[in-house]
Amino acid sequence: ARIHGYRILRVLGVGGFGITYLAQDVHLDLEVAIKEYFPSELAVRDADGHVQPRSRADPVVARFHAGLRRFVEEARALATFRHPNIVRVLRYFEAQGTACIVMEYETGQSLRRWMQGRLPLTQQPMLSIVLPLLDGLDAVHEAGFLHRDIKPDNIFLRTNDSPGVLDFGGARRVWAR
Repeated sequence: ARIHGYRILRVLGVGGFGITYLAQDVHLDLEVAIKEYFPSELAVRDADGHVQPRSRADPVVARFHAGLRRFVEEARALATFRHPNIVRVLRYFEAQGTACIVMEYETGQSLRRWMQGRLPLTQQPMLSIVLPLLDGLDAVHEAGFLHRDIKPDNIFLRTNDSPGVLDFGGARRVWAR
């Protein structure tokens, strides 16, 4: 499949707010991650690939569209972050009844997977992960956002072991700068 100059290669993950794909930017010949707004309890995809509310009931339609608006607003805000421990948003777009966030594609593994066989951690390895993450989350908080879903699955360790925060699907603006 292709959308907005990106060729979808495969699904990377599925969560409550959407689907994340590995994609190829066909213009820059660059791998990216694309997160699509697709709340599974509220949305369906029709035969043409368009996303729409699962039901025509007013509450379902209202929740779907409110979530889509929040997803787009958060994509705009997250695109302003420039921090080495926050996965960088390159752009966002709306298409086929939904919205997509295009992010740098990082290689590595989740903290959950990395910890397997390494527990208990000593102080130094723990601090080398936690301190950069706290610095990144401080940048998020300075911008007026809360991540709201920090867990080992949403912390990514790159191949050089530098940590990054992923999955801002549950993030909310809680105060203005």
